[in-house]
Amino acid sequence: MTVLALDIGATKIAVGLVGADGMTHEVGRIQVPPTGVWEAVRGLLLAAANGSEVDLVGIGSCGPVDAPAGITTPLNIPEWRDGFALVPAVQELFPGATVRFAIDGVCLALAERHFGAARETPDALAMTVSSGIGGGVIVGGMVAVGHTGNAGHIGHMIVPGSTDPCACGGVGCVEAVASGPSSVRWARERGWHGTTGIELAADAEAGDRVAKAALRRAGIALGQVISSAAALLDVDLVVIGGGFAQSGEPLWRPLQEALGAHARIDFLRDLHVVPSELGDQATLVGAGLLTAFAPAS
Repeated sequence: MTVLALDIGATKIAVGLVGADGMTHEVGRIQVPPTGVWEAVRGLLLAAANGSEVDLVGIGSCGPVDAPAGITTPLNIPEWRDGFALVPAVQELFPGATVRFAIDGVCLALAERHFGAARETPDALAMTVSSGIGGGVIVGGMVAVGHTGNAGHIGHMIVPGSTDPCACGGVGCVEAVASGPSSVRWARERGWHGTTGIELAADAEAGDRVAKAALRRAGIALGQVISSAAALLDVDLVVIGGGFAQSGEPLWRPLQEALGAHARIDFLRDLHVVPSELGDQATLVGAGLLTAFAPAS
C-alpha cells in the first residue's frame, strides 16, 4: 500500500511517503513556482508514487481553505488566490485513492500532538511563523477544524493598535505585522538593505539597529496575540514552528516579554511557549497523519 503526504506552503512544496508507523519521510521538495503550481505539484506526486498504485493521500495546504469542497485559496500563492480545486485534481491523478485534506495549521497541530512538543498535553495551540502565520488548536487531545476547515488561523487575529494592511483585506492582522516578509518590508522602509528573513535575523543578532527593531516589533505582536488566544482557549502550551520563528533571541525575548505583560490571569500562569520539535517537516508529517487520524469536526 502506497500512502503519500503533500505539504503546500507559501514558498515550498514537499511530498513524502507515509510509513506504517504514521511517520512521513520526505522524498521531494521544490520552491513554489510563480506559475504552473499544479503542474509542479503533479510532477512531485507522480515521482513519489514511482508507478505504484496510490491508496491514500494526505494534503496540508496554506490557506484559507474550503476543506469540505477540497478547495484552497492561499493568500500567498497568487495563481491560486481565487481558489484551486486541489482535492479533485489529486483524485483525478490517482483515481483509486482516498484523499484527505486540511489547512497547514491543522496538520502542524496534528503532528505536534502525535510526534512533537504537544505529546504530553491534551490542550495546546500550534503556530507557524514564516511567510505567513497560521495555527491549529488541540482540544481534549483532538485537533479542531471548524466548519470551513480554518479553525486556529491565528494569523488574522488583530495586533492592538496596528493598522498595517493585510493581504486578506483587513488591517492589523498579526500576519501583516510579524511574518517574515512583513518584517522585512518594515525594515526596508526604514533603511535596512537586506531582502530575506534569514538576513534580517542575522543582522539583528549582529546588532543592526533596524533589524533588531523589526524583530522586536514582530516578537511583541506575537506575544500579544498568543496571550489573547491562550486566554480564549485555556491552553498552557503554545508550540511555534516555521522558518521565521527560528530568528533566535531578538524575536523570542520580546515575545516572552509581551507574554509577561499580557498573560497575567491566574489560569495562564503556567503558559509555556516552545519551538516545534519537528521543524520544517511538521506540516508534511501532519499531512501524513491525516490518512490515519481524523481531526475533530
